[in-house]
Amino acid sequence: MSLAERFDLVIFDWAGTMVDFGCEAPVKALIEAFAAEGLGIDAGTARRDMGMAKIDHVRGLLADPATAAAWRARHGRPADAADVTRLMTRLGPLMHDHAADAATLIPGAREAFEALRRLGLRVASSTGYTREMMRPVLARAAEQGYAPEHLVCSGETPAGRPSPLMIYKACAELGVWPLSRVVKVDDAVVGIAEGRNAGAFTVGVASGNALGLSAQELDALAPAERAARLAAARAALLEAGADLAIDSVAQLVPALERAGA
Repeated sequence: MSLAERFDLVIFDWAGTMVDFGCEAPVKALIEAFAAEGLGIDAGTARRDMGMAKIDHVRGLLADPATAAAWRARHGRPADAADVTRLMTRLGPLMHDHAADAATLIPGAREAFEALRRLGLRVASSTGYTREMMRPVLARAAEQGYAPEHLVCSGETPAGRPSPLMIYKACAELGVWPLSRVVKVDDAVVGIAEGRNAGAFTVGVASGNALGLSAQELDALAPAERAARLAAARAALLEAGADLAIDSVAQLVPALERAGA
C-alpha cells in the first residue's frame, strides 16, 4: 500500500526535527534566561520538558526541586506568576535570536518534504515556539526550500503538548480526518505523547532532543559510541509510545514505506 493510500497529512515539529540539529537553540536561550536571574541550569535540565509551550517549559523548570531550591536560595521566596512573566519576557528575544541562528535545515529535511509532496501528501507543522519566535525561522526555512502549508504555534490552542489540540487545530483547518491518516514527526518525548493522544501515527526522530548532541558532537563520537547513543535515543522514543523511531528525518519516507509493506 502506498503512503498516499495510508496517510493524508504529515505534521512536523521544527527544532530538532527539521531545523536546528540537536535542538540547541531553546537550550541556550533557557540557560541564558535563568542565568540572568542568578540561576545556573544545565543542558539536561533545560531539555527535560522540551517540546512544551515555552511558558509551560519555564513553569516546569521552576517546579523542578533543584531549580526551585536554587530560586529560594537566590530570591528568598518561591517563584510566582510574576517571575514566570519576567522570565518569559527575557526568554522571548533570546529564543528569537537563537532560533534564527539555528534555522539551518537538518540534512535530508528538504528532500523528505519534497518526497512527501511528490507522493501526494500534505505537510503541516507545529512548535512549542510562539509565532514571534518563529518569524525568522519561517523565513530562513523558506529560503532553503521548506515551506509547510500550515503552522500551529505555542499559545494558539487552549493547551500545548502533550495535549493533542495543536494537531486537532491543524486537521480542522486543513479539513483532514480521520486522525489515523495523520503522521506526527517529533524529536521530543512530549511531542510523541501529543501524537499518541491525537490518535496519529507517530514517528520519533532520535538525533534531536532525545539525543541532545549537536551535529559536531555526534560526528566526534567513535562509531560504536555513536550507534549506541542513537539506539538509546530511539529506544526512549519508542518507550514513550512512538510507532516508529528513526535516526534522522532524512530516513522518514523509506521508513514509512517499509512500515507499511
